[in-house]
Amino acid sequence: MREQLTEDDVKKIQEEIEYRKLVVRKEAIEAVKEARAHGDLSENFEYHAAKTDKNKNESRIRYLERMLKTAQVISDDSKEDEVGIHNKVEVYVEDDDETETYRIVTSVRGNSLDGRISIESPMGKALLGHKVGDRVLIQVNENYGYYVVIRSIDKTQDEAEEELRQY
Repeated sequence: MREQLTEDDVKKIQEEIEYRKLVVRKEAIEAVKEARAHGDLSENFEYHAAKTDKNKNESRIRYLERMLKTAQVISDDSKEDEVGIHNKVEVYVEDDDETETYRIVTSVRGNSLDGRISIESPMGKALLGHKVGDRVLIQVNENYGYYVVIRSIDKTQDEAEEELRQY
């Protein structure tokens, strides 16, 4: 499945790749060299730990590069009165009689524990394009769904940008 990324996501991923190649890679190579100098490699914990760290970094670089190659770049623009990417949405959950707030984000930034809901999640898919006052069915699977009512949409980008920097 292709990741859906905004231009900002692509930029952040490119920055991470560059940082990992120019900074982390050099540090990892130095750590391996230093640990190798300590002698017998078969019982050298520092050497094995340094190699593991170096391999994790290289694996992350490959993962991010592959993600960028296969990604579908999408727009984060939306109409002024509709839910779009990076918007904070307050919804009333009818079944729970509770109000919850989420930020709608792309899948690479999704983290439901932080209140960031992916556009590929059932709720993210359902909310996109709706307006304040809309009653929206969140279809979790074939047999279960629930309704939410959109109470407010906050399109403030300053807060969104600050939250996205934590990526």
